[in-house]
Amino acid sequence: MQAALGFRVKSGWATAVLLAGPARAPRVVDRRVIELSDPAVPTSRQPYHAVMGASRANGAKIEKRLRRVVERVTRQSVRQLLQEYRKTGHPVRRVALVVGSEIDPARIANDHIRAHALEGRLFRTVLEQACRSLGLKSSVLIERNAYPAGATVFRRSQAQLKQAVTELGRAIDGPWRADEKTAALAAWMTLR
Repeated sequence: MQAALGFRVKSGWATAVLLAGPARAPRVVDRRVIELSDPAVPTSRQPYHAVMGASRANGAKIEKRLRRVVERVTRQSVRQLLQEYRKTGHPVRRVALVVGSEIDPARIANDHIRAHALEGRLFRTVLEQACRSLGLKSSVLIERNAYPAGATVFRRSQAQLKQAVTELGRAIDGPWRADEKTAALAAWMTLR
């Protein structure tokens, strides 16, 4: 049985949704939040905010240290997640990352907004690298384009697709939020 994993990437964490089955009839096997930052190092959740106002030399040093923390935690989180899925009979071969944007942070004049963009790029890039280092093919989907792209892939209207993604969540306990829905949609698109 095919399995695909979708992530909705946030600053310091990601929502993960595992789908299994053929693309025509997928089912949600698991959904959870994984860490992309270290709770014991709170500044690793927003590393570019942590260096705002620091001197250039000191800021670069802090940024490098926090980036290493993010890389370590992300690799560990992804490795553990994939090992667990393999043990339960759902080896993942493809992943899809849903991100807020792919804007170039250098084009943003406001320091605070640029810090957000840098963090978005950092967590997306580090998660993608962790997946690829474990032999997984990955793709990136911009959140605002997710349903239009999915509608094209599945040859359905966006409304029909949103309804189908909502239905996927009925099989699991608890709330089925927007982050989980877009992660599920991204995973579904990779099952094809």
